[in-house]
Amino acid sequence: MASLSLPQTRRWRQAILGWSAGYGVFEVLRTYGVQPFRLREHLERLHRSAAQIDLEMPWGIGELERIVQATLAQNDAGNVTIRIIVTGGESANGLLPEGKASLLVMTAPVRVISAETYHNGASLISVELQRFMPTVKSLNYVTAIMGQQRAKRAGAIEALYRAADGTVDECTTSNVFVFRGDELVTADAGILPGITRGFALEIAADLHPIRYRSICYDELREVDEMFITSTTKEILPIVRVDDIVIGSGHPGLRTQRLLATFRAGVQAKKFRTR
Repeated sequence: MASLSLPQTRRWRQAILGWSAGYGVFEVLRTYGVQPFRLREHLERLHRSAAQIDLEMPWGIGELERIVQATLAQNDAGNVTIRIIVTGGESANGLLPEGKASLLVMTAPVRVISAETYHNGASLISVELQRFMPTVKSLNYVTAIMGQQRAKRAGAIEALYRAADGTVDECTTSNVFVFRGDELVTADAGILPGITRGFALEIAADLHPIRYRSICYDELREVDEMFITSTTKEILPIVRVDDIVIGSGHPGLRTQRLLATFRAGVQAKKFRTR
């Protein structure tokens, strides 16, 4: 039987609550060139998530910013995703934290979605699953993994959570929007407040009336356009959910305009909020 050296054992103990109990929170953001997309907002959400699960966060926003920037500099990063993970750290009994959280920052190349997908639009499947503590970006991703696996088998890009009351307010890793005429509709409660979602709403506020409310599954047969937002998907047009064709079955002009405006803002580095 293989044995672990003391340093390896130490590292294992430090992350045990993240590995064995899912007690931790994380953020994923990306860079455009060398500039992280709304880094401070991601770190603020990381702090909010930690507070909601009573996870001690010994690193302040400014310190985390410096750590992320140092990681990028050491890895000579270009267009990459940045994953920031905070776990409960060491635990003598494998359940209760001992007051010393663990921090991990990793980078990886951005997984680019094809231009064809944006041009033709993507599809979703609905899944009757519920995400654990939806306002927290926690390491408990069991339902998201189940949904993503089902989506992959169905040839869909994402899985849309379908609640018991028939609402479909978010996907496993994306926020959801629909257009009814010129009005943009999106949920504003009981969801993870996406950072890309926030930027999309800032853009849309100058172009469309916005209504914050839940979206019903049956309503999808009547909407004119639909799109999802996330760090890596940006603003992605959706043209089908299960057997429901959204609008004309092609990406709508309003969604295309928002995507073009989003990308122009990124190129001009208008996403820097502080």
